[in-house]
Amino acid sequence: MKTPKNTICIWYDGDAEAAARFYAQTFPDSSVRAVHRAPADYPSGKAGDVLVVDFTVAGIPCIGLNGGAAFKQTEAFSFQIATDDQAETDRYWNAIVGNGGQESACGWCKDKWGVSWQITPRVLTEAMAAGGDEAKRAFEAMMAMKKIDVAAIEKARRG
Repeated sequence: MKTPKNTICIWYDGDAEAAARFYAQTFPDSSVRAVHRAPADYPSGKAGDVLVVDFTVAGIPCIGLNGGAAFKQTEAFSFQIATDDQAETDRYWNAIVGNGGQESACGWCKDKWGVSWQITPRVLTEAMAAGGDEAKRAFEAMMAMKKIDVAAIEKARRG
């Protein structure tokens, strides 16, 4: 398989394989393609430890690098997953938060590895793209939410 031109690299503290396998089980069009072990000792591990995991999340090629504790995840990077309805929103949100993750605000949550996710119903994205009062009402409704409530966004769009 040819290496993609652009790949997202996510730094983990030893848990890249577990994270990649969780993502592959949770999101469609996701898989673990390869697990590469270190050929020699390195600053945060030993020869034979999992060093790099080649995986895909919702069609996006990624690698997980077990680089150690030197760097932590921040909200400066997040995956944004578009959802079609409340059931899909709930499924992804509950999978992430229910597997040791934590809720945040405005449709954001973190998985147990600290990676941020935006679980974003398309109705919210469409409202924001509409602009004007519709976008303002949807935005104001979203600002009061943790997990996005699709019915509340639809109501806000209508005014």
